[in-house]
Amino acid sequence: MDSASQPNTPPGEPHSPSANVLGVLVAVLTLTLPLFMVAHFSSATAELERSPTFAVPAAAGR
Repeated sequence: MDSASQPNTPPGEPHSPSANVLGVLVAVLTLTLPLFMVAHFSSATAELERSPTFAVPAAAGR
């Protein structure tokens, strides 16, 4: 391979249009998935904290 030859695609550009779409998909998932997971699991924790508790009867004779 000749070191003076130029590649078919210039550096820095995606090799295909699907690479651009894949990059956008990864970016959207990276930004939205953590927010969704925090919202989902924080509401599940809140439901556990609101679970009914049993009242302990007061000791007679006090």
